[in-house]
This record gives sequence, structure tokens and C-alpha cells, in this order.
Amino acid sequence: MADPDINDAREILRRVFGHREFRGLQEDVIGEVLAGRDTLAVLPTGGGKSLCYQIPAMLREGVGLVVSPLIALMQDQVAALRTAGVAAARLDSSVPAGERSETFALLEAGKLDLLYVSPEGLAAGSLRERLGKLALIATDEAHCVSQWGHDFRPDYRGLGRLAELFPGVPRIAVTATADQPTRADIAAQLHLEDARKFIASFDRPNLSLAAERKDRPAERVAQLVKARAGQAGIVYASTRDGVEKIAAALNGAGVAALAYHAGLDAGLRSERQKRFQNEDDVVMAATVAFGMGVDKPDVRFVIHADPPKSIEAYWQEVGRAGRDGEPAEGVALYGAGDLRRSLMWASQSDAAPDVKAVQMRKARQLFAFLDGLACRRAGVRRYFGEADAAPCGACDICLDPPVSIDATELAAKALSAVLRMDQRFGRGRVIDHLLGKPPRDSLDETYAQRSTYGIGADTPEPLWRRVVEQLLFDGVLSEGEDSLRPILAIGDEDAMRAIFRKELPVRMREAQAKRGRRTPEERRAARAARRGDAAGLDDAQNDLFERLRQWRLSVAKQEGVPPYVIFSNATLTAIAEANPKTLRDLSGISGIGEKKLARYGESVLSLIDQAP
Repeated sequence: MADPDINDAREILRRVFGHREFRGLQEDVIGEVLAGRDTLAVLPTGGGKSLCYQIPAMLREGVGLVVSPLIALMQDQVAALRTAGVAAARLDSSVPAGERSETFALLEAGKLDLLYVSPEGLAAGSLRERLGKLALIATDEAHCVSQWGHDFRPDYRGLGRLAELFPGVPRIAVTATADQPTRADIAAQLHLEDARKFIASFDRPNLSLAAERKDRPAERVAQLVKARAGQAGIVYASTRDGVEKIAAALNGAGVAALAYHAGLDAGLRSERQKRFQNEDDVVMAATVAFGMGVDKPDVRFVIHADPPKSIEAYWQEVGRAGRDGEPAEGVALYGAGDLRRSLMWASQSDAAPDVKAVQMRKARQLFAFLDGLACRRAGVRRYFGEADAAPCGACDICLDPPVSIDATELAAKALSAVLRMDQRFGRGRVIDHLLGKPPRDSLDETYAQRSTYGIGADTPEPLWRRVVEQLLFDGVLSEGEDSLRPILAIGDEDAMRAIFRKELPVRMREAQAKRGRRTPEERRAARAARRGDAAGLDDAQNDLFERLRQWRLSVAKQEGVPPYVIFSNATLTAIAEANPKTLRDLSGISGIGEKKLARYGESVLSLIDQAP
């Protein structure tokens, strides 16, 4: 029999997955794997990375071994494959003994196309001996391999041995977020130095991004979520306590919200994740423990109540919105205190000194991005190496360009005050000193004799706070690691001297209230007006869509899978628009393969026939 080629892959795409053509770099990646060559693919979230190894595994002889970091992620992918008629299974700690035995029997009989395992399970040894012939080895979420990546997992480091254990088996590593150093580390650790690299654009045209400095963050999160009532969303917070408080506040405001973090019982976490996946309007307040297992395509917004650790983490997390390609939003709240905590966590980690240095640099890059004056999406793309990234025209910066002011003289005064106060005090007392407020104690009285006392009395206190924050964001000032009493100190002496000499200008955003700029809700309305109705359905079509959605929910409950495993929202929208009358008509809609057509086709047509 002839070796499978890209034409066979196109047939699988159409017959099994119901799509008429590949997207982006999918076809190139699949062709490389079908030819038996190693591959590293960096494709955007929602860009169909899984098909790049699923289709070759179905065509090549043997079973496709997929190493995946999270049980929830494996559960979703296996459920979706089985619904499409693909022989897939998983082996992880949550699989009952009886199901494990059945999986091993199918594996030994050569009746599996894909087998999903965790790196820990693969390292056990006994599994490797029972694998038999492999079609390929796929490392999903490959950024976990790299110590430079945002979600490093030591167990992933051992996957490089697979090259020696299974010589001649093509290996593919896939991820959505990896900068150049991370990509190089992935290739080195997995022994993929000679593999062909496919790097897609990091652009996500359907994502509208915004960021704002924190001001009553708990109230602000509630405002943002309530403005998006009825939509599924995720709110990320950095601590378990923060997650619980956000969930409680949202529920108190009438929003169906759940809390998710590692401190909860595993069964409760699983129950809440299933509810989030199965319902259309639930908001999940979570730490990043609620991460890569999120495969829900119709998440409409991601809000960072606290910023993540790096731009890679930000793009991975915000990318969980709009996986279906429909318009979605990402809003990040941030402050100088968040930067201090990020730098503190990095400096106190158990990582090697060079890794700590990289983590601290990435934290500063994130805050420079959040507080910057340039297009959000273009900034992300440039970070990942796309030098020619153009403004997106849809983020908060593009829609309502901020005005910057020259704060060089104010910065010099603030730095002088920190020096004259011997780098012994936090932000509050330094600003009081600049304003010339009455001394509170004998120590204040001592420093009130210094030349900087009261030199900023003609400048409003809120503006001084912004100047100090700007110097912290720029790294010219730093805050000590004492979480109860963070002390201001000079962080970059060369930059400080350049500011004193007026060789290094300090520019910062003008306060929004002073310009009467549009609120985020008004910007959101402007974005909606620019793109028009996302679905584009008329009343009759929308009625059919809603009835299809309710039918899908009922079927999903019966089968014990998330609704999007049955059909995606995009497929339901296409059905409502096309109003098919026959199975042949229905088979022409993207997302409906042969197995789903046979399984659900008559029910869908019956619903359409019942339309008023």
C-alpha cells in the first residue's frame, strides 16, 4: 500500500472532521509528519494544532502517542475524537482500572489511532514497554519543556529520551506561545535541533485588548463582568483568596460565578470545570491552575484582575477567549504593586540565577507592554519576533490613543527625594515629603530639614503617585522585598543620572479623567459598532440557532460531554444560516463529518422542519 500523503490527509479532514480545507500552516506541518520527519510547530491558540498530529496518527501505521500536561485537556480531546468516530483513549491517574485494561487490550490489538498520556505516566516505564508500534510521538503544550517558558514543568524535561527509545518514529512538538529563546530550548531539550520549524503569526484578529491601571480593582472587575452579562468568561487572580473574593462579589452582583484554584478539593474543581464547559453564561474566577485544560471555544472575555508573569503567559491566558474565531476581549488590570510582587517571586524562586534574571526581565517587559503607548496586538507580535506587525485598529490604544506628558522634571524631583531620604521609606512617606506635609514624628522632622522637603507642593498628590509608579515600571526605582513595608530605592543608577542630566526623558500617560476620554464600556460599544453583529443572523435564523443550542445541550448531557464536542457555535450558526433540508445539504457544513452526520443529522433536520 502506498504511503499516505497530503491528499489522504485532506480526505480525513473532510470525512472525519467535516472541514473542507486546512488553515494556515496546518497542511505544511501535516505533510512533514506524514513524510516521517520531526517537526516543531508554533501555531496560535484556536489555530488547530491538534489536527497536526491527530490526522497523521490516523494515517500512519501504529498508534499516535500524545504527551499532554493536563488530565482535563486529555479528557476533552479524547471525547471530541470519539464523537467524531476516531479510536482514541487516554491513560492517566483518573482512569479506572477497568478502563485501563480495555485501553491496553485495544493497544495490543492495534485498534487505537491515538493514545494520550501524561509525562509522569510515560516515565513510569511499564507503559513504554506495552506501546508497540508508534505512528508518531506528539508533545502538546511544548513550552512546558522550557525553563525559559511561562509554565515550565520539570517532568517534561525527560521527554528528550523518547528520541533514543523510539528511533525512527517522527516526533512533533506543538505550542501556541514561545519566544525565540523558548523555541530554541524546546528544540534542544526534545532533541529537535534538526527538525523543521513552522512559526505562524501570533496575531489573533478577533481579540480586542485593553489594559488599565488599578483603581478600586474589585469594583472594576464587577463593572467589567456585568457589562458582559450573559457571556462566558474567565477572571484571573493571582491568589486563592483573591479568587474567592472575586467569585463572591460577582455572585453578590447577580453574576453566575464559580471559584477555581488548587486549594479546592479535586472533585469540586472537576465539577466546576464541567459546569463552566457545559453552560453558556458562567464566569470562572480562577488562578492559573485553571489553565491549559480550558478547551471551551466560546469564551467571550478574559479579565486579568492581577497581571500574569510574562507576555507569554498573558497571550496564552487571554487566548482562551474567542477560540471559535468570533469576537472576544481581553482586559488586564495592573499596578506597581503587582510588578513588585512579580519581581519578588522571581527573585525568591528556586531557579538558577540566569533563569531568575530572565524571569525578572520578562516581568518588566510585561509591565512595559501593559503601561505602554503602542498598539496592544502589535506589541505582542513584536515580542514574539514579528518585526512588521501593524496596528490592529481594535485595541484600547488604537481606538482611543492615550496622550503622553513629559514627566522628566517631576521624575528628577522624586528621585532626589528618595536619595535625600536615604532610601529608607515607602511610597507614601516619600510623596508626603515631596508635598511638604506636616511631620508625623521625630524622624519626619529630621528629613523635613532636607532640601527636597516640599519641592513638589505645587503638584497634586495623585500625579506624584503616577510619577513614582512610572519610575517603578521603568525600573529606575525599585521596591524592597518586604511585603509589609516595601521601601523605595534606586534601581538603575545610570538611568537616574541620565534623568538628572535630562538625557533620558520620562514620558507617561496623562490621567484619563483629565481628558474626558471614553470609558472602557464606550470603547467596547465602539468596537461592536465597527464589527457589526458578530453572528449576522436575522430573527428567524437566531430562533433556529437557539433551538439548536438547546438541543445540543440536551444531547451533551445525555452523552456526558461538553456541548462544543457535539457541534461548535460556529457550526450551529452555519446551520441556522444555510437552513439545510437534506442530509446532503447538512454534510456540506463545516464541522460535520460523516460520523456526526450519521449520529445527529436526522435530529437536526427534524428541528429545522419544526421551525415556525
